This record gives sequence, C-alpha cells and structure tokens, in this order.
Amino acid sequence: MWWNRKNPKPAPEAAPTADEVPSTVNRNALLLAGLGGGVLAVFGLAAISSIVAPVFLALVLTICASPVRTALERRRVPTGIATGVAIVTVLALIVVFGYAVAVAFSQFASLLPQFAPQIQAAVASVGEALSKIGIGSDQISAAIGSFDAGSIVSVVWGLIGGLAGATTTFVIIFTMVLLMAMDSALLPGVLRRIEPHRALFVHSIRDYAKNVRRYMVVTTALGVAQGLINWFVLVLLGVPGAFIWGLLSFICSFIPNVGYFIAIIPPIVFGALTGGWPTVIAVIVLYGVVNAGVQSIIQPRVVGNAVALSQSITFFSVLFWAIVLGPTGAILAIPLTLLVRMLLVDTNPRMPWIKPLLGDNTASKLEKAEAKAAAAAGKAAGSGPGATAADTSGVPESVEAAGADSPDDPAPASR
Repeated sequence: MWWNRKNPKPAPEAAPTADEVPSTVNRNALLLAGLGGGVLAVFGLAAISSIVAPVFLALVLTICASPVRTALERRRVPTGIATGVAIVTVLALIVVFGYAVAVAFSQFASLLPQFAPQIQAAVASVGEALSKIGIGSDQISAAIGSFDAGSIVSVVWGLIGGLAGATTTFVIIFTMVLLMAMDSALLPGVLRRIEPHRALFVHSIRDYAKNVRRYMVVTTALGVAQGLINWFVLVLLGVPGAFIWGLLSFICSFIPNVGYFIAIIPPIVFGALTGGWPTVIAVIVLYGVVNAGVQSIIQPRVVGNAVALSQSITFFSVLFWAIVLGPTGAILAIPLTLLVRMLLVDTNPRMPWIKPLLGDNTASKLEKAEAKAAAAAGKAAGSGPGATAADTSGVPESVEAAGADSPDDPAPASR
C-alpha cells in the first residue's frame, strides 16, 4: 500500500569547490596590513642603514667571489685554502678601490683652488643672465654673495677627513666577508637538504645568486672599460681631473638611468672653464656615444634575463634605495630589488602572474621563439619535394603547417 512505501532519500549534494566557497578574509585589510608592515620595515632599515648597507655589500661581494672558491674546489684544493683565496681576492679589490678613491679625493681638493676664480666668474655670469630674463637682482646678488668657492674646498677636506670614519664600515665589511665566505662552503649541502621540502625556495635562491653575480660582474667589467675610455677621452680634450671623472664614471655605471647624468656634470663644468663650448659639446657627444654603446647595447646583451625588471621599476628602485640606505643603496639598487622580488614573488607559488608586470618577459620571448620555429617548420614543409605551386598559392604558412599536422585532412593525394 501507499503508506508502506519508503520515502526516497535525497541525493547527497556535491561539496562546493574552493572557488565557490565565499572567502571570509578581507583582502583589502590584508593589503593595508602588508603596506603598513612594509612601511615599518623601510623605516627600520633606514634607521640602521649604517649597518645594513655594508652587510648587504659584503653579501654581494661574497656571491660574486663564490666561483673562485668553487673552481678551486673542483681542482681538489682544500676547502679552507679555497675560501681563503676568495676572501683575499675580495679584500684586494676593496683595498684597490679605496686607494683609487683616496687619490681622486686628494686630486680634487688640489684642483678646486686653481679654478676658484673661474668658478666665481662663471657664477656671476649666470647671475647676469638670470637678471636679463626678469629674475630679481636682489635675490641674485644675495645668492652670488653667499657663494664662496673656498667653501667647496673645505667641504672636500671634510669628506677626506670623514674617510677616517669609514674604518668602521671597512671592519664590518671585512668581518662579514670573512664569515659569509666560511658559511658559503656549507651552503650547498644545506640547500640540498632543504630542496626536497622547499624546492621552489631553493631554486629561487640559486637563481638570485646567479643573476646578481652575472649583473655585478658584467657591470663591473663594463664600468672599468667605460671609465678608462672616458679618462682617455678627457685627457685628449684637455679637461682637468680626467682621472677623477673616469673613476666617477666607473662608480656611476652601477646606478642605472641616473648615473650617466651624475658622471657627466663635472667634466662639462671643468671643460667649459678650460675650453669653452667646443669642449663641452665634445664631452657630451663622446660621453653619450660611450654610454649608449656600453649600457644600451653591450650590457643588455651580456646580462640577458638576469635583471628582469622594467625601466620604470629600475628608476624607482634607484631613488627608493638611495633614500633608504644612502649612496650605497643607489649603487646596489638592482641587487636589493631582486632580493625583494625573490622574497615576495619568486618564492611564492601563487605569484607568477605578477612577473610580467615587473618586467619579466621570458614567457613572451618563448612564445615568439616557438611561433618563429613553427613558421620556419611550415615554410620548410611547404617547400618540400611533394609540394606544388598550386598547393601553396594564396595559403598562409601557419594554415599550411596546421593542416599538415591535422589528422582530419582528407586529401593526402592532392598534395
């Protein structure tokens, strides 16, 4: 009977997927919390910049010197001796660079008093030109009266005296290079143990070290070449202090987008004082040719994808790290930005989508290479011995390639 019938049980509903489950997390709140934490971290780094800058510089130097230790270990040199050679190499480079900077400062201090009258006259002529275009003469007179070329000399001597305070920085760099070099001998084994559990993290660390090493080594080599060429050019043009400006050009080669304009100003000023407008134009042209050839043509081809950052992010990183860590931050802006990208993007499996926005065009380059290879393969297939003029006339190469590989092609005899 109908009252004895059992009511059918309703079918169980499928469990909702992750996309269907409403999220209880407020992403805007997380974004604001992350921004707040980033601001606190930046202010903290700025507060201890005198420690962070030399420590990170020591880290970059250790990364760049690690191939020396690795090459010696492959030749069965004991690890201790290989590490010692790497440390001595880094310290020798630091000492040579410090000596060159000290010589440049002393030459600059002796050069300024010789051109103090010319500088004063040039400032007065600029004031007269400004007064002709309507700027108040009282303000110009006050500005010119407050200018004293001798004050520049006192500032330079103050900087030279401040080199004594660089002893603390050198001690920090020396100690950190020594300790990091010894720890780097154990790092490969540590990474091999971590890799089964955190493969993406280990892969990101290795890529970061490789990219920083390639960028710094190539930039250093090209910076040396750029500085020597500029030094030689300035000597030929008779610009005083050619060695100083060549060294400045080498240092500024580590500052992308901005370093060129910093390095060219002093040669232009002293070239104008000695040779006038012809020397100024020659300096601008020759510096522009050298800079364009080295930093715009040679460096991108050699560095490749080591610095996958857009031009706007690169420029912003120079300004940002210069404010946070000072001049050292401007010089190390690219390695610092790559470190932040590694920590926030490369080691996060949910963030690969943001890499093209940061300037990583590896995927698009691969797609273009694959499309070019497919087009070449289609062209080769279309020009084979079995092809006729009637088969390929008016048909795009990509369509031919797709049709040749299609299993539904019904007319093999027509080919």
